[in-house]
Amino acid sequence: MTTPTEVRHYPFGDPVRLDPHPTAMTLLREEPISRVRLPYGGEAWLVTRYADVRSVLSDPRFSRAATVGREDVPRVRETPAMPNIPTSMDPPELTRLRKLTMTAFTTRRVQELRPRAEEIVEDMLTAMAAAGSPADLVEALALPVPVTVICEMLGVPPRDQHRFRDFSDAIMSTTAVPDEERLAAFAAVAEYLTEQIAERRAHPADDLLGALVVARDNDDRLSEDELITLGLTLLVAGHETTANQIANFVYVLLTAGEWDRLRADPDLVPAAIEELLRYIQLGNGGAFPRIAVEDVELSGTLIRAGEAVFVDLAIANRDETVFPDPDTMDLTRHHNSHLAFGHGFHHCVGAQLARLELQVTLTALLRRFPNLRLAVPADEVEWKTGMLLRGPKALPVVW
Repeated sequence: MTTPTEVRHYPFGDPVRLDPHPTAMTLLREEPISRVRLPYGGEAWLVTRYADVRSVLSDPRFSRAATVGREDVPRVRETPAMPNIPTSMDPPELTRLRKLTMTAFTTRRVQELRPRAEEIVEDMLTAMAAAGSPADLVEALALPVPVTVICEMLGVPPRDQHRFRDFSDAIMSTTAVPDEERLAAFAAVAEYLTEQIAERRAHPADDLLGALVVARDNDDRLSEDELITLGLTLLVAGHETTANQIANFVYVLLTAGEWDRLRADPDLVPAAIEELLRYIQLGNGGAFPRIAVEDVELSGTLIRAGEAVFVDLAIANRDETVFPDPDTMDLTRHHNSHLAFGHGFHHCVGAQLARLELQVTLTALLRRFPNLRLAVPADEVEWKTGMLLRGPKALPVVW
């Protein structure tokens, strides 16, 4: 049984573009289960190896619910984990919520959204072309596409969609805004959803939020707080990750010299998306601690009951025992079992929707703007800081 000797501060430092931190990469190779100290709550275990990460994510002895409301749990934010949010729940409560939403995100239902997603993307690209070169790809395309899609699914009218763009950055902040501002943004979205829920009780609607209201009122399967926080989670998580990844994908393809290759062979897009999901470091680490509810031995390391554990999905996606030549972006990589959408109990329920949006957006962008390129040198692209997710603040492009 091994015992790590050094406790490192985590996250390891400010992110540099989309690059994995060198310390994390060293730990993957030399100390895949290590000790770290978080900004709040003390020390924890950090797990970086692919097989160990999958074990933690699928083992009920590692609990997310045990972190709720506890000041002594290691974390990157001042405020402890909040209750009733799917990311802070364990089965069977989590299973109940997932069953209510998964019917809206099956492969068949998501594919039925393809024509509307294609229409949304084409309209935005037409507007971008009309406005002329240069353009900010974040503002013109990467952000509004997933916002529009998830809002339409939930039934949020167009006149209100700007609210989630205004508040979601604050909700996803770690240090970019004070915690009071983050919680105020959370409360503002919750208040809006409370109004929308009341509207659907008075006037039932055939949308996802309406379906959740029916499940709560007729079957008594969702508490009021669960209904509100589930709607909020779907709205924020349903667009933030995809919006950042659209911009990240384009940045990487343009700077790595792979844009022309995809333009010449658009059939590569689905495989390219899976490889970009694996290759790109989206998260900044430290988002979702788990607590061991009993002693667990993980690859020869004893994790005692009550100790906190973090997993690094992006670093696990660089594990050479699973991905040959992992630090090379290979758009033709086969059998790409990456962990970009998580694994186990908390595997992203919207993974198929995200894939659809990424495929539709990238395919259309390659076709409409085959000569796309950055409008500024790559090292002048400004990146978000103090956030759970990485992405450019703006991505100036010309064509």
